[in-house]
Amino acid sequence: MQPVLDREYPTPTVWTRLRARAIQEGGDLLGAVYDLAKGVGAIGWTSRRARAFGSFGQGSLICFPLDTLVNPQAIHIGNGTMVAQHAVLSAGWMPDQPGLAPEVIRIGDRSLIGRGSTVVGHTSIVIGDDVWTGHNVHITDMNHNYEDLDTPIGRQWMEPEPVVVGDGAWLGHGTVVLPGARVGRHTVVGANSVVTGELPDRCVAVGAPAKVVRQYVEGRGWVAAKDL
Repeated sequence: MQPVLDREYPTPTVWTRLRARAIQEGGDLLGAVYDLAKGVGAIGWTSRRARAFGSFGQGSLICFPLDTLVNPQAIHIGNGTMVAQHAVLSAGWMPDQPGLAPEVIRIGDRSLIGRGSTVVGHTSIVIGDDVWTGHNVHITDMNHNYEDLDTPIGRQWMEPEPVVVGDGAWLGHGTVVLPGARVGRHTVVGANSVVTGELPDRCVAVGAPAKVVRQYVEGRGWVAAKDL
C-alpha cells in the first residue's frame, strides 16, 4: 500500500474550488451574523427588555441566547452581573401568573451565572453578591414529592422552601441546589454536588448530598472535617 504522504491526489476542478470557497465564505458570513445576533440579542442594562425586570442593575448583561425567561417582573438583577448563554431564569408557575410575589429571584452585584445554568424559583431564591457558578448549575426552591404511590411523581409537588446562596460563594460545574438549601458566604461547592441543607461560611463541600470536607476556623486556619 502506498504511503498516504506520497499518494498523488487529483487536481481540484473549478467546481470543487468554487464550492470550497463558497463554504468558507458562507461559514464566515454565518459566524458574523451569529456574532451580530449575540450582541443585538443580549439584554443589557440600557435595553428596553431590561425594563421588564423587577430591577436590572447598571453594567449587567444577560447573554444571547437566553433559553427561557418567565415573569421577569419578579426577577431582580444587581449591578455588574452577567448571566451566560443558554440560561433559564424562571419565576412562578406560568407566564403572567396572578398574585405572583414582586420578588421571587434576586441575583446580587458582580455575580456570574454560568452557561446553561437554570434558576427556577416559586417563592424565594436569593443569590448574593460576587457569586460565581460553573456551567449547567441548577438552583430551585421547589421539587417533586412522592407521597401518593398511585399518582405519577411528575404531578406531585413539595411546598417551596427558600434558597440562599451567600456572598462570594462558588458553585462548581453541574452543582444542584435544592429547596431549603443555604450556602454560606465564601463557600466552595465541588462539581456535580447536590446541596440539600445548610453549608457554613468559608468551607469546601462536595458530594451528593454535599458534605463539608474542610472549613476555615479563626485562629486555626483550614481544618479538615474530621478535626472540626
